[in-house]
This record gives sequence, C-alpha cells and structure tokens, in this order.
Amino acid sequence: MAARSSAADGRGRTAQRKTPMTTAETTDLLTEIRDGVAVLTMNRPDRLNALSQAMIDAAIAALERCHADPAVGCIVLTGSGRGFCAGGDVKAMGGGAVYEMPLEQQVDRQRRIHRFAALLHDGPKVSIAAVNGPCAGAGFGLALACDLRLAADNASFTTAFAKVGFAGDFGITWPLARTLGEARAKELLFLSDVIAAPQALALGLLNRVLPAAELMPAALQLAARIAAGPTVAYRYMKENVHAAAAESYPQLLDREGFTQRRTGGTADHREGVAAFVEKRAPRFSGR
Repeated sequence: MAARSSAADGRGRTAQRKTPMTTAETTDLLTEIRDGVAVLTMNRPDRLNALSQAMIDAAIAALERCHADPAVGCIVLTGSGRGFCAGGDVKAMGGGAVYEMPLEQQVDRQRRIHRFAALLHDGPKVSIAAVNGPCAGAGFGLALACDLRLAADNASFTTAFAKVGFAGDFGITWPLARTLGEARAKELLFLSDVIAAPQALALGLLNRVLPAAELMPAALQLAARIAAGPTVAYRYMKENVHAAAAESYPQLLDREGFTQRRTGGTADHREGVAAFVEKRAPRFSGR
C-alpha cells in the first residue's frame, strides 16, 4: 500500500510516511498511510467520485490489507475534489451486460460489491468517513457504514435511490432505520430529499460538522488518536454495539463477559493498568 519508513511509532508498529499510491492498478482509489492511519480517497472528481467497478475492487483489496496490517490502527474514507461520493455512476446505468444476467447472478454480483461496505462496518479496525461534499446513494451508504462520521459544513446528503427507481444498496437501510426509526428512514428513502450537514448532525447521522478547511485535519487527528489506542478493545466494542440492537440484555451481558475477559488478557490492558499506577500516559501496542 505504501512504502514503510524505518522509524518506529512508539507502539511497536512501524511508522509510515505520507505516500500516495495507486491501488490495484487504478487511479480511481488512492491509498496512503499516515502514522498508523490508512487514508482511502475515492478519486473520480470529475464524476463526484461516483463508484466504478475498478474503485470498488481496489477499495475491497485495500480494506482487506488494512484490517490485516498491524501497522494500521484506523481507516479514513474520503473523496477527492468537491464531493465525497455521488453513489453509482448513473450515466453508466440503463442496461448493459449486467442486466442480461439471470437474476441470481446479478444478486451474487451485488453481494460481492457490498463487501466494500461490509469491510468498513464489520472489519476489526475503526473506520471514519470524512464527508467533504455531496454524499448520495451508495456513497451515503458507505459513509453510514463507517464507525464515525465527520462532515464539512457544506456537505449534503441524499438517499437518491428512488430518483432512479432503485430500492437502495450498500447497507443504507440498516443504519437509517436503526438511527432514525422506521418512519423517518422511510421518509428519507421514499422522497430522496437533500439534507444539509447540520440537519444530518441533528438527526444523529454524524458525529461532528466542521468548516470545510478543518475537516481533514480533524479527521486525521481523530484517527491518529484512535490508532494510538487499544485497538483490540475497539474491535470488541464495535462487535458489542452492533450486537446490542438484536440481542437481549442477558445475551449482551454474556457477550460482554467474554469480551471483557478477552481484552483483559491483552498487552494493552496490562499497559493501561501499569500506566494508571505509574501516573503516565499509556503506550498501547494494539496487542
């Protein structure tokens, strides 16, 4: 993904320089690692970063590497130019070979491209969406798949699917219904109204809204803080929060019993306890 420098980051991980790279032989996605933070930039600015198959394939490959790489502690997803992601490339729709496939094959293809969202949502590393402009359709789904969402004050959001006769993909229905409730989620999906970043924040869809010039510095600062934290614990925190919507209280207590004891056996827990006793900042290693 990026060339490693020889400097250590103090966590037992190798620090890496800011090194832009093309991914999987395409420029549709740029990947770089900055001090333990992987930054994935959707890079079709002339199309508001509308998804291409090359971009999706590259993102899946990059995310798989990020989740497996101990040098990566957090992942940031953003877009180049003035937009985050316009969703599917509507100009490329309207027929083609994919619509001539049997329905079962079309569904299998959809499941494969959905891995992009699944790796953001379910992968062990914390993911952050830095929404720098228009965010629509599948792009909105990708932002919602991230664990945390920061947006520029000029960003906008729309489900958009109804405008082209689609039902919605990239997992968009799950976080909308869970965060907003059934009635509000249906309203956003049915009407495809555009909502501004402050409104999205008020609805609970965002964590922070910032001036556009401050978005990426803030996202990288937050990501670096997370990357320097107890990343094994973060992994189990993600799993517990995701399970909380479906499990009963006794089931979640049982789950937390396992994850609490699992993290209690980590080097990060031992370091955290030692740092507390010694009255110093902990130096977590992600182990």
